[in-house]
Amino acid sequence: MRALISTYDKTGLEAFARGLAELGAELVASGGTADFLEERGLAVTRVEELTEVPEMLGGRVKTLHPRIHAAILARRDQDDDLAALDAHSIEPFDLVVVNLYPFREVAGRYGVREEEAVEMIDVGGPSMLRGAAKNFAHVAPVCRPEQYDAVLGELREAGALLDETRRRLAAEAFAETAAYEASIAAWFADRDSFPARLIPAFRKELELAYGENPHQRGAYYVELGARRHLLSMVEQLHGRELSFNNLHDLSAARLLLDEFALPACVIVKHANPCGAAAAGSIEEAYEHALASDPVSAYGGVVALNRPVGARLGVRIAVQFVEVFMAPGFVEAALVALRS
Repeated sequence: MRALISTYDKTGLEAFARGLAELGAELVASGGTADFLEERGLAVTRVEELTEVPEMLGGRVKTLHPRIHAAILARRDQDDDLAALDAHSIEPFDLVVVNLYPFREVAGRYGVREEEAVEMIDVGGPSMLRGAAKNFAHVAPVCRPEQYDAVLGELREAGALLDETRRRLAAEAFAETAAYEASIAAWFADRDSFPARLIPAFRKELELAYGENPHQRGAYYVELGARRHLLSMVEQLHGRELSFNNLHDLSAARLLLDEFALPACVIVKHANPCGAAAAGSIEEAYEHALASDPVSAYGGVVALNRPVGARLGVRIAVQFVEVFMAPGFVEAALVALRS
């Protein structure tokens, strides 16, 4: 087995690389990754030993070479591909371990200069990942530290990665590079309020038990780079896991609640407000909102824009509420609601 490793984020890399070496893998690494592994006592073949060309342009060019990409893209079931490798004395890679420069994190910093952001646009990393993902039948792309344990475990158990595993890793690698390119495109287009192409990217935040109905599937995704989303700065204090319908109703309640500056309460059932009121106090706002339609309020989502005191907590505790959200709760209110 032969592994090409080039990572910006070194989280978990030492243990992963050591595990590969114990399985007999040859480790090939570029630049800082090779330094990192050698400092930890691991034998490494440096990329420039294969290419016979030193890193150029301050590290901008190091893996962009036919001896690297041919080793990634060669199809083991094609005689012409194997003959080409033999003719140029190129050994193929079985594993490509690459994670990308943190463009989104750097470009999103306050006051970052354009030159700094541009230097975080990775060129070689996405090329290697995409090549490995395209050739997933023979090469496994590993693009995140979270994948290391599962990959190493399967290699130890089965001696090789299953076809389905390589295919799943390819899908994740293409998703990774697509999201990466989307964040760069968005950064370049941020001077245009309505660019010709808008390409958002999302990551999965929660796996939901089911969708809008029990026979449907559901998950909650957050837009990459978004500073605020439905569950940002939210702490769950009690109760079971949130469902698709809980999130749908909570979104409607929060959007409506944002319209009020006065103490306000919004009660939502099946994505529609069945009660909404603003008043001089949050207790009064709740009573008015509940009075709008107390029947539909049963099992609904209640959202308040003021902290909950003991008296209001006890009052709401007698009503069946699926989700109850507020900026804060006194301890006595929490005791009543948790009971």
